[in-house]
Amino acid sequence: MTCDPRVLRRPLLVGLIPAVWTVVLGLWGLSRQNSVWRDEAATWQVARRSTGDIVRMLEHVDVVHSLYYLCMHGLFAGFGPSTTVLRLPSVLAVAAAAACVALIGHRLAGAYVGLGAGLALGLLPAVQFYLQEGRPYALVAAGSAVSTLLLVNALRGRARKRTWATYACAVLVCGWLNWLALLILPAHLMTLLWSRAPRGVRVRWAVAAGAATAGVLPLALFSLDQSGQVSWVPPLTWHMMIGPAILLAIGGLGGLLGRRTGTGTAPGTGMGTAERTGVARRTDRTGRADRTDLAGPPDLANRAGRPGPTGTVEPPGPVTGSPSVAAVGLPLLAVPQLGLIGLSLVKPLFVDRYILFSLLGLALLIGALIGRAVDEVARRSRPAARCVLPVLVAVALVALLPQSLAKRSPASRVDDVLAAAERTRQLKHDGDGVLFIPAARRDTWLVTPDAFTGTRDIALAETPEESGTLKGVEASPARVRAAMLAQRRILLVTDATGVARPTRGRRDRTKAEVLATHFTLVSDERIRGRRVAVYERLAPAGGG
Repeated sequence: MTCDPRVLRRPLLVGLIPAVWTVVLGLWGLSRQNSVWRDEAATWQVARRSTGDIVRMLEHVDVVHSLYYLCMHGLFAGFGPSTTVLRLPSVLAVAAAAACVALIGHRLAGAYVGLGAGLALGLLPAVQFYLQEGRPYALVAAGSAVSTLLLVNALRGRARKRTWATYACAVLVCGWLNWLALLILPAHLMTLLWSRAPRGVRVRWAVAAGAATAGVLPLALFSLDQSGQVSWVPPLTWHMMIGPAILLAIGGLGGLLGRRTGTGTAPGTGMGTAERTGVARRTDRTGRADRTDLAGPPDLANRAGRPGPTGTVEPPGPVTGSPSVAAVGLPLLAVPQLGLIGLSLVKPLFVDRYILFSLLGLALLIGALIGRAVDEVARRSRPAARCVLPVLVAVALVALLPQSLAKRSPASRVDDVLAAAERTRQLKHDGDGVLFIPAARRDTWLVTPDAFTGTRDIALAETPEESGTLKGVEASPARVRAAMLAQRRILLVTDATGVARPTRGRRDRTKAEVLATHFTLVSDERIRGRRVAVYERLAPAGGG
């Protein structure tokens, strides 16, 4: 299998091939053996609420995901709740991001760089994880890719007013999906400075970026009142820096080699760097050899694909002022990583999924490495150079196969809400009481309420919809105790050993104390990160 030069001459195909490739990777094992973990369960149960209930909840919790929840509510209302509807938006979003990355690479350094970058994005382990995740991070990556493509177009002299308006809208949508996506703006600013963009471009970018930031600022400020939601994020430690350091090292290597070679093929051609710059000898009709200057750029006639002074026709080259792959990819990779590290020194926030979009930069720089490899092989054999990209992709696919399989298994996530619900369905008896420790494990019931038909949540005082919360409001410890002692049989849904955190709240301690003192354990099963246990009363109900 080789890269057909006819494909390399069509920008549409250069973007379409990585998009289709990413969709295939996303559909592979999409249901994860019909499993849904706790973060996705939040999306699932909120999306099933009415619009009014969602808005009421956002006043108290998860306002940072407001746009995403409303979008998923529309999808669930139209197509019904399922793992496919939950995750397919992420698959399509990463596919769109892959297409944009491919087009960026193609426009900056040629078709091989673009194809390599677009195909590489879907293979990155972290991207494969969130490619099949019912959360907004893939959508943020797609919006970031669109905004970066628009910026590149502007730097190549193809910007109109609508280009900047679309850029502002793309950044605004990303910010409303997760306001940490605004970290892409300093990355784009560095690209502008690195590329020595004209003053007019910088001014228009500043206006668009300012408008997008102003639109996201109310959401960011309002979400600060809900900052307790990220209290689980640990403080920054040195070992947490290993991952970013490795990414930056790989990206730096790709950027260095990309700058040194002028990687890839010319846009719209299957030619390598040597052919594009005219380093190879050409012979005119009289048989005289004409050797062009390796360091000199093609003339304006050749840039347009028209005959030059020698009568030869060169493929179109980069537009004057066009940034390098390094100037786009390195800031896109490094700035969000370093920015989140800086924010985490003030308040712990360092979670890789919050800046998943930074891996767009890594994919571009990997594309630059692939372009360098193609160039090196092309110097020896042009037919062999066409095999480089397919071979590298095949090798990467095989090497990452264990990772790919692991990320498509239920064990790749902390727990499985659906498996615990199904086991509850099998163990329940009519009239059983149900307890959740902690209360957040109530998501098992909220995602699949039919599995709990005939049982009663004995600790719940207000449902999540009534209280405008994710997990509802539970009764006082005294009332929970009394309700437990009135039950003959109780089902407990909690975290499995190794996943569970120490019981801290007074209410949860009361639940555990009453179960240990007044009930006997008759069944205890661990199911994919959760425990479903059955307790029976030691004495007649009411004898506590």
